[in-house]
Amino acid sequence: MTTAGTPPRTTATTTATTTAALAQRIEVDGRPATAENLLWPALVQTGHFTAMQVRGGKVRGLDRHLARLDAATRELFGHGVDGEHVRGLVRHILRDDTTEASVRVYVHAPDGKPSHLVTVRPPTELPATMEARAQSLRSVAYQRPFAHIKHLGGFGQARHAELARAAGFDEVLLTGPGGEVSEGAVTNIAFFDGTDVVWPDAPHLSGITMQLVRSRLPAAGLPTRQAPVTLADLPSYAAAFVTNAWGVRPVRRIDDVVYGVDEKLMATVAGAYEEVPWDAF
Repeated sequence: MTTAGTPPRTTATTTATTTAALAQRIEVDGRPATAENLLWPALVQTGHFTAMQVRGGKVRGLDRHLARLDAATRELFGHGVDGEHVRGLVRHILRDDTTEASVRVYVHAPDGKPSHLVTVRPPTELPATMEARAQSLRSVAYQRPFAHIKHLGGFGQARHAELARAAGFDEVLLTGPGGEVSEGAVTNIAFFDGTDVVWPDAPHLSGITMQLVRSRLPAAGLPTRQAPVTLADLPSYAAAFVTNAWGVRPVRRIDDVVYGVDEKLMATVAGAYEEVPWDAF
């Protein structure tokens, strides 16, 4: 790790290839989208969702996606989610001709009971090499409200991310009082101290990829722990990486703190994730 006064501007080559692809297909409770059944989702921002990458009609961590939907629906709307029903909705929208895709399942409650909006977008593929995947992050003083829920209405984080990209960064690092590190706008972050992988102990969304990676790293020889991390602590870490539905990526820099891409670390982290079995819908 080193520090630099004026970090170089990065380019879009470090980002995923389909960040803004429009939905190819939308269904509401298994029916084609119409102006009528899209009216509530368009006007009411109370809801939540999960996002997943589907390959061969399968997804990693399906049980965790379903558990996320169920827990948030119970908290927001007082009802549970039928996991088998959700699986059927995804199978229906994928059909036989769409086995690779980015899929999102949104939950709203227009009549007080859960309604499921499912979208299909083109799949997202990260660059093959870790060097090409490396991310630059700009820290911002912002934390998502109700951070444990993957909820709708994320204008704050989205706007901070837009401003960061305009300034030459790939993503933002959300921080709280005293520079307390929490998460990225659309990622979780972890730091490597040379021995352990450290996940920030601050309000954040427990991402599915983070859950899967964290649970498997000890068996791969990488101990993990959760601990407070502040911006002032960043120079003491040897490396960092981010996770989300797209996969795992190393962090090249955060503000003026520059990290090298630790190929050995990233091979272990990526290997742990790639060994997660794929679940059929």
